[in-house]
Amino acid sequence: MLEEQVTLQFLKKFEDYPFLVKMDGKEHLIGEGKPAFAVTFHKDIPLSDLATSTSLALGEAYMNNDLEIEGDLYYALDHFLGQMGKFSTDHNALKKLIFTSTAKKNQQKEVSSHYDIGNDFYKLWLDETMSYSCGYFLHEDDTLYQAQVNKVDYILKKLYLKEGMTLLDVGCGWGFLLIEAAKKYKIKGTGITLSQEQYKECQERITKEGLEDYLTVKLMDYRDLPKSHLTFDRVVSVGMAEHVGRENYPVFLHCVNQVMKPGGLFLLHFISALKEYPGDAWIKRYIFPGGMIPSLREMLSYMAEEQFHTLDVENLRLHYNRTLLCWRDNYLANLDQVKAMFDEKFVRMWHLYLASCAATFHNGIIDLHQILMTKGINNELPMIRWY
Repeated sequence: MLEEQVTLQFLKKFEDYPFLVKMDGKEHLIGEGKPAFAVTFHKDIPLSDLATSTSLALGEAYMNNDLEIEGDLYYALDHFLGQMGKFSTDHNALKKLIFTSTAKKNQQKEVSSHYDIGNDFYKLWLDETMSYSCGYFLHEDDTLYQAQVNKVDYILKKLYLKEGMTLLDVGCGWGFLLIEAAKKYKIKGTGITLSQEQYKECQERITKEGLEDYLTVKLMDYRDLPKSHLTFDRVVSVGMAEHVGRENYPVFLHCVNQVMKPGGLFLLHFISALKEYPGDAWIKRYIFPGGMIPSLREMLSYMAEEQFHTLDVENLRLHYNRTLLCWRDNYLANLDQVKAMFDEKFVRMWHLYLASCAATFHNGIIDLHQILMTKGINNELPMIRWY
């Protein structure tokens, strides 16, 4: 009974949107007015857990079915996660979880833990392009597939590609961007990834498209780029900077700079935050070990040290919200197949991941930025936004 009262007292600070808490057959209203959602606690959560990491405590409770949301999970999270500033996180107690090693061997392990879950799993809820990053919804009725095609087309236009140019994709995923670049612009492209599964699939797709003379994919850490002796007219990196780690942002940009030709264009597409933040404990433990979201301002600051001149910055935050909701719909539509692959805890965990990320983008907890820059000065580009 005491634990129940302590939990309720802790939850009372999340009163921006009223919600109903159900414990031991009793109902308790948090906030004032009609509740936006209801949550049932099948098991008490110790206050010490909530104080150490509210995110971790509530996330694990949901994964273990100790906590149940009535109705739509995304709807509830959209109303609740806008108050993440009120979450408690004991950074000292969680130091080993939040601040992991940025050594090559450890980052290889962390990347593999997420992206090597299995291509068959990702194919269940990504679209046919196998694009695992923010789509670009040009029209209200765009499908997820069309939005991903739009996104890649938009990026390639921003890069001002010409036939015969060389293009590097840092964190190339399953290769759709490189394949489109080769087919549409006849560039020579190189992709690098740390994921064995992505590397294998990318190789197969390049062969299937008959693009072996145009494209190469390598299992390579970005820190090995300078000693590769490769040079590129254009560089793109989509959704990879989040795995670099705060201490390595200058290293990352320096390594890219080292393989770029003077006047070359670099497009950096990354999840960003308004301010520097060490990251969410639940996401780091269960979804993206070692993941770190840069702030826009720190990335721009480090760019200046490498003589990268900013041409354009664009925020695609709401596009990522919609992309994640499409992924979630696909995931739920294929739930039986997911359950055949993984246990119930994983199934609930991944649903929570997709729904919570959609909610955080919608609430502006995180953003999605594309920065277009040049190495040094380039006076040969059009004076207006050519794309």
